[in-house]
Amino acid sequence: MFSEKEIQKIRNQFPILKERIYSNPLIYMDNAATTQKPLKVIQASQNYYSTMNSNVHRGVHYLSHKATLYVENVRKKIQKFIHAKHSSEIIFTKGTTESINLVASSIDAFIKKGDEIIISCIEHHSNIVPWQVLCKKKGAILKIISIYKNGFLKLTDFEFLISEKTKIVSISHISNVLGIINPVQDIIKKAHEYGALVLIDGAQVPSNLDLDVQKLNVDFYVFSAHKMYGPTGIGILYGKKKILEKLYPYQFGGEMIKDVSFDKTTYSDLPFKFEAGTPNIEGIIVWGDAIDFVKEIGISNIQAYKKILSMYAVKRLSSIDGIQLYGDNRDFSKKSGIISFNLYELHCFDVGSILDRLGIAVRTGHLCAQPLMNFFKVSGMIRISFSVYNTLKEIDYLFESILKTKKILLK
Repeated sequence: MFSEKEIQKIRNQFPILKERIYSNPLIYMDNAATTQKPLKVIQASQNYYSTMNSNVHRGVHYLSHKATLYVENVRKKIQKFIHAKHSSEIIFTKGTTESINLVASSIDAFIKKGDEIIISCIEHHSNIVPWQVLCKKKGAILKIISIYKNGFLKLTDFEFLISEKTKIVSISHISNVLGIINPVQDIIKKAHEYGALVLIDGAQVPSNLDLDVQKLNVDFYVFSAHKMYGPTGIGILYGKKKILEKLYPYQFGGEMIKDVSFDKTTYSDLPFKFEAGTPNIEGIIVWGDAIDFVKEIGISNIQAYKKILSMYAVKRLSSIDGIQLYGDNRDFSKKSGIISFNLYELHCFDVGSILDRLGIAVRTGHLCAQPLMNFFKVSGMIRISFSVYNTLKEIDYLFESILKTKKILLK
């Protein structure tokens, strides 16, 4: 565990944590939505616009060459970070959502009527709707893995659902609502036995778990920068080279073109085949500094610290009368730093609004997972999610603030 001095040193790197919300110190517990940015990431953004702002891959002048070099160095950095085999397997996108849409759109030609696609009950809307649209368009069938009351996937369901008709399985690595780490390696292995491709939504993973796409043997893996201390509007699709080469481009235009005539167009090689238009150059370059920040602290250290925060939070919250915690909150080896709950007779929006007035940022609502809300028979939840800059004292303040909120709302 980090010492108080070490945590304070980390916190000092995040200028926003010095902000006051309605005269209260900011307690930021919405990290599953987006993490705050350290000073080195903020400074990297300014440095880009001050020293190398230029378009990439297209100019022979110095600034274009410099920016291109930085972008491609970050591509290689991400390749090493996730242990991909080739840097060309890293496709830059706007984020996790676009990455999933890219695959769902590009795989279209290989899906026919009667084919099957499998997702699960716990998925984020971004990993539901693209597959619904594809199924409707092609006459394919969407099948859903159900869950137990503790939030774990019913793997027996998966084994029953998968067949030779299954073309793709798309599952989240970590639930954005329950924080449960799914057994994706087992799912990937079983899917491959039936010849199905697998996409893993890793939105909650990069600063929570060590990620090795080759060990997973996954076909597609997607995540964003902004949940790992980086900028918004940038993410990646990792795909096995041999599969990406078979897929059709997602968008068309500059950068992804090799030759154009009015009779015929040929596309660029990977990764540019899927990177039409001017990319988020600043976002890519700044993401490199965010990755450095994560590596400096160490993912294993972050993971261990979040476990301590989560255990302490569950202990404190469980002592509150009328609280309902969702999902398994006992086995922290299978959980990341996400806890969702409700208070008896109180609407999640009302609770979240008062906590906000007390300086605490939490997420409330259906959390972009309405099918999961329906499973638990609720319209929404209150979600807290931790990062390396959160503290045990903040959890104590959250506990006291929830008690205060209950008194206010139950008057």
